[in-house]
Amino acid sequence: MVVSMMQTLVVPILGIIQSDLKATTAGVSWVTTATLLSAAVFTPLLGRFGDQHGKKPTLVGVLLVMIAGSVLAATTTSLTWLIVGRVLQGAATAIFPLALSVLREEIRPEKLHGAMALVSGTLAFGSGLALVGAGLLTQGSHPDYHRVFWLAAVLAVVALAGVLFVVPASRSKTGGRTDWLGALTLGMLLVLVLLPLSQGHEWGWTSGRTLGSFAGAVVMTGVWVLTEKRVKEPMVDMRMFTHRSVLLTNLAGLLLGFAMFTHFIGVSYLVQMPEDLVGYGFGASVLAASVVYLLPTTIVSLAGAQAGGVLVGRLGARVTLAAGACFGVLGFTWLTLAHDTSASVIGAGMLIGLAISFGYASMPALIVASVPAEQTGIANGINSISRSVGSAVASAVVTSLLASRTVELPAGMPALPRESQFTLSFAIAGAAFVLVALVALAGLRKTQPPRTPAIRSADTSEAAQPSTAVSASRPA
Repeated sequence: MVVSMMQTLVVPILGIIQSDLKATTAGVSWVTTATLLSAAVFTPLLGRFGDQHGKKPTLVGVLLVMIAGSVLAATTTSLTWLIVGRVLQGAATAIFPLALSVLREEIRPEKLHGAMALVSGTLAFGSGLALVGAGLLTQGSHPDYHRVFWLAAVLAVVALAGVLFVVPASRSKTGGRTDWLGALTLGMLLVLVLLPLSQGHEWGWTSGRTLGSFAGAVVMTGVWVLTEKRVKEPMVDMRMFTHRSVLLTNLAGLLLGFAMFTHFIGVSYLVQMPEDLVGYGFGASVLAASVVYLLPTTIVSLAGAQAGGVLVGRLGARVTLAAGACFGVLGFTWLTLAHDTSASVIGAGMLIGLAISFGYASMPALIVASVPAEQTGIANGINSISRSVGSAVASAVVTSLLASRTVELPAGMPALPRESQFTLSFAIAGAAFVLVALVALAGLRKTQPPRTPAIRSADTSEAAQPSTAVSASRPA
């Protein structure tokens, strides 16, 4: 929950931050971009570090860094230091793959589906809680954005206490050296991909900086692959990407992240549009947009996570992923064709929430079934990054679409998008779910978990053995 809160916590308060700190639009955008880039760099590194040296101490370290970032953001009045705080908060994203590694090691195989589904479901719930919390804490004539970061700090302290007193120490560690060179080259690659995606609208999609960053990403991909093939103990085993199930699950994660963030941004903007000026929208406040229109989606996601876990156990992760994609197609089709009433927007969002929860329940099971236990952290970290990339692509696509065609308004008024741009955004997200369904039904049809030797450790639990991995194609 804390992980997803760090991604959406600042979205409702960017305007307040910009006003209080006298920042430019481009400057304040780094409050969100900094966290995205930090998460991209730290998640795979810390996921692998947890596999090697223990999940609990790594979790404790990540939460301490996140608390430091939250306190810094809550006490500073400098945009520079606020961005530094957000960089530290971005490390929280590594909690998710570490948590799934703990579950694989501690939970009995027959209960692993439901446990992973519940933990994954809290990602969607945390996003909604962050929106509601930010809206409530900044109400009034003199809103103070610092309260929002204090909320993050308090929740992180609670999470830290839970890890210290409840989470057991790891019984299996792979040990070995940390592949710092691999971490550095992967981090540079991800920055070169995500930076132009998040800043391209400000820079211009055909500008030298944007095109140069993408070109640099292509070059850095080759450097990273070459580095990992030559290192004795690579951070990421390149064979992981040649396994069909892992590759297609990461593709599904990218598409799911795209669809989820498109719904979040699209609905948030749509319901705030003034109907008297543009002919559509509901004139909702930021708080109403969060509580009335987006919170039902997150509640359904949390509730649906348990159902998703049951379906993964009984029907398999592939079928559950396909079922979720079908709900997503229905939800976005409804939203595309009828978004002129609050009931339609909320109802379609609930279907999309169910699709998200089924997707989140399925992907960890697919990953766990496809990699040996000692690679669980890094594999789920890469899957987390694929969803982050999908979210960044969604932000870039939706922002560009909404800005490309605007309604003619009196001079001096800010440009507002035409309704057709929202319709197109929702249709594209629906197409993303169609692709997820195809990946699940066609791409993953013949995928089987790889046979890997058991970990030879006298104190390794049965749940940590690769042989207990959940089958992606049939119930365990």
